[in-house]
Amino acid sequence: MSTKRLYIKTFGCQMNVHDSERIGGLLRDEGYRLTEKPDEADMIIVNTCNIREKSEQKAYSDLGRFAMLKRDKPDLILGMAGCVAQKDGEKVLKRYKGLDLVFGSSNIENVPQMLQTITLNAQPVVMVLEPPGPPKTTPADRKDRVRAWVSIMEGCDRHCAFCVVPMTRGRERSRLSAEIVQEVSHLAEAGYKEITLLGQTVNSYGKSLEEGVDFADLLRMLNAVDGIERIRFMSPHPSDMNPKLIETMAELPKICEFLHLPLQSGSDAVLKRMGRGYTLNEYRPIVERLRRLVPDMAFSTDIIIGFPGETEDDFKKTLDAVAEFEYDNVYYFHYSQRPNTPAAQWEDQIPDEVKDARFARLSALEKALAREKNRRLIDTVQEVLVEGRSKRDRAKLTGRTRSNKLVHFEGDDREIGCLINVRITFASSTYLEGMRIEG
Repeated sequence: MSTKRLYIKTFGCQMNVHDSERIGGLLRDEGYRLTEKPDEADMIIVNTCNIREKSEQKAYSDLGRFAMLKRDKPDLILGMAGCVAQKDGEKVLKRYKGLDLVFGSSNIENVPQMLQTITLNAQPVVMVLEPPGPPKTTPADRKDRVRAWVSIMEGCDRHCAFCVVPMTRGRERSRLSAEIVQEVSHLAEAGYKEITLLGQTVNSYGKSLEEGVDFADLLRMLNAVDGIERIRFMSPHPSDMNPKLIETMAELPKICEFLHLPLQSGSDAVLKRMGRGYTLNEYRPIVERLRRLVPDMAFSTDIIIGFPGETEDDFKKTLDAVAEFEYDNVYYFHYSQRPNTPAAQWEDQIPDEVKDARFARLSALEKALAREKNRRLIDTVQEVLVEGRSKRDRAKLTGRTRSNKLVHFEGDDREIGCLINVRITFASSTYLEGMRIEG
């Protein structure tokens, strides 16, 4: 089988990153190898994100550029995948005449068949249907050789007023637990030390299955896999952080002391309008209980700034909540009107200049909190999983602590993939520096 070149441009979250790995894995079996240069590719796929308008615009811009490339290279196969493809379907073909395939995230497993159809019929293929049953296990062409993403479910049954996921990824569909355990076992055999379990609401895993395995049960199964040293997951929904799961996290030694727990707003009024399904007083005990059971637990969160109807008082409550919970990291975004979501139709949209001002205030608070949290780690010894050379300084190695802190330090390439101890000597708001400790 002759080797052909595949270029994938990925937008969006970790789910999309892993989806691109899966696309690469399936096409590797069809004779394709990844390239970083689109102009030398035999196939180009743009894997899109529809969460924010800016990502969608960038994806369409790149697709237009690649369509122009195809004019000089007629045999180039051009495709669009992901959430925008799922949303727009046939419309994309009308916008870009040179497009060969359009498919949603739930149809990745059908990529080889779509490719065969294109080859035989010389006609574009659109596949955006939600298949029945649990998602299938597919190969993945992974770039990282130390940490691995593992998708355990697709879709979401919640309907937050701002979110397009139920429309672009469909209803919840959980993978069978035995298939997940088998995939993780193979990763351990290949030398991977850390896995991150992925799902839109990852801790609602199992609700669509009849096998009676919930997320806490799955964590216990994966904790027993020899060779895996660390287990992370994202992103959980606060409403599914039940006592069983919290106690399981505290009990199992491989579950990292880190949790990304989206808050979205500190105002109950805004949370109700968002349709989040919890109040601040229901969110707070989750953080308090985990910190009581796991004193070193670190937290990050998501905040939406300028949701329709958000008042100055609402935003102050968000600032107060961020300060109260002392997050180690906060991911904050301007609210973006997305088509076919309830909030996009509301009249009380917040002006961009107000969003910008609130963004600056939250950014200042988040950086101050992160810097202070990181400074507390100076002179402590942290276990670090070495990932590779630092992007900041190629003379140094980089890795992450169990609490997900990025650490740069001097070391040898032979330590990549190893767990080592590092004494922290410097802390900024975004990273740590340290010295390797023998033994």
